[in-house]
Amino acid sequence: MRQHTVEGERIEYEAGWNPDAVVRTLCAFANDFENLGGGCVVVGQDCDEDGRPVFPPAGLEEGRLDAIQRELLAACNRIQPAYFPILSVEKYEGRNLIVLWAPGGMNRPYKAPSAVTAKTKEHRYFIRRYSSTIEVKSNGEDEQELLRLTATVPFDDRRCVSADVDDLRPGLIRAYLKEVGSGLHEDAAGMPLVELGRRMNIVDGADEFARPRNVGVLFFHDKPRKFLPGAQIDVVIFPDGPGGDVIVEKSFHGPLHEQVRDALRYIESNALRRKIVKSGDRAEAVRILNYPFPAVEESLVNAVYHRGYDQREPVEVRINPDGIEIVSYPGPDASIRLEALTGEKIVARRYRNRRIGEFLKELDLTEGRSTGIPKIRRAMATNGSPPPRFSTDEGRSYFLVELPVHPKLAGVKAHDEAHDEAHQELTEAEAKILSFVADRPRSRPEIARHLGQKGRSGHLYKSTDRLRGLGLVELTIPDKPRSRNQKIRLAEEGAAWLAAK
Repeated sequence: MRQHTVEGERIEYEAGWNPDAVVRTLCAFANDFENLGGGCVVVGQDCDEDGRPVFPPAGLEEGRLDAIQRELLAACNRIQPAYFPILSVEKYEGRNLIVLWAPGGMNRPYKAPSAVTAKTKEHRYFIRRYSSTIEVKSNGEDEQELLRLTATVPFDDRRCVSADVDDLRPGLIRAYLKEVGSGLHEDAAGMPLVELGRRMNIVDGADEFARPRNVGVLFFHDKPRKFLPGAQIDVVIFPDGPGGDVIVEKSFHGPLHEQVRDALRYIESNALRRKIVKSGDRAEAVRILNYPFPAVEESLVNAVYHRGYDQREPVEVRINPDGIEIVSYPGPDASIRLEALTGEKIVARRYRNRRIGEFLKELDLTEGRSTGIPKIRRAMATNGSPPPRFSTDEGRSYFLVELPVHPKLAGVKAHDEAHDEAHQELTEAEAKILSFVADRPRSRPEIARHLGQKGRSGHLYKSTDRLRGLGLVELTIPDKPRSRNQKIRLAEEGAAWLAAK
């Protein structure tokens, strides 16, 4: 309602039931001209001249709710081909609202009557342009481009024919719903998996032929690469450079958002170094990093968001003494001019993955709308680092982000012997945890008692999370992170660390 995770161009407010305007906007969202993932129409909510919602909402009369839904059903049947949004009746600040979630359609392009209430109905194409629904001009450039999208669905929104609905992990779904604060979380435990998947638009097809969509497999299976080879992040560290004798490799292949988080924790622990510089003419010391974490985070999230999951190559992070390289496949969309890569902002006319972005935004891992490049540049500049570099080839077969090391930390190995995976510098508490779980898996309460702590403190979670990020321990029930039966067990790399000690 307050547009924290849905942009203004993806949400439309209607103070009252206006079938003509609502159906035109539903048609525009179904066409999903820029692959943003469709949008929402909130009926019963007014907005000001700038498009911001006005509170309290205008609301809808209780006695009109059923009639509006019947009229909506008839109106959606007049969209060609027929298109039906996901409807929810909600109460907000004591007022009745009808919320229509209109994901990008599977059979675009769609046409809708200019006036659904008129006796003579002339069907037209509609698309979203910024925060407005506009009619597409006949034989114009937009119509030609819309027609080129006929029956094309972004890969992340297609059915995963090699997976079954039962391959979706209910525990991961419930954990996600709880994390994003969805009201669906309360009902999820008692809901059939197919119905829950339909409510989240991660399951498609009739019940007897239902399949998860690729985005569902990516976020809600413990190893998506089983169905989508290459759906992983590889981190490769060259302590002495690419020509050196030492190479440290680590792969992350859990649910997509956990891949990102685990890889970032690993990079932060193994590659990021800080230096305090005292200036003679300043009272305060300046803290600099070899690589600012916000730039690394944004670069990796962008790679995961915009890569092609129909390709087998993983996202690869290469950490050298002189810089970090993050490469993903394929390259940027054809709507992006190559010379724009050296500019301040890269604007894509169309997004490769319309659904992955939705989930990453809900998890606060990305903002979307071409903000990534400016954030990376800003983070590097604030840290006093050289500017980042972005490149691809003429065939757009890859996209490469290069983050040069800060000059004052050049020569500091990202992963020297003191930080080799077999010789990780752990705190006393982390070392105790590792030894404690060596013989068998332990629960967090057991670990807390072993450390002499009264409860599961934030310090305990920080220690276990760092051990997980380093790959030294792992969860016994990875698809249900918050399960009451969850325990922590020693990983192979943890055993290697103990043996080295």
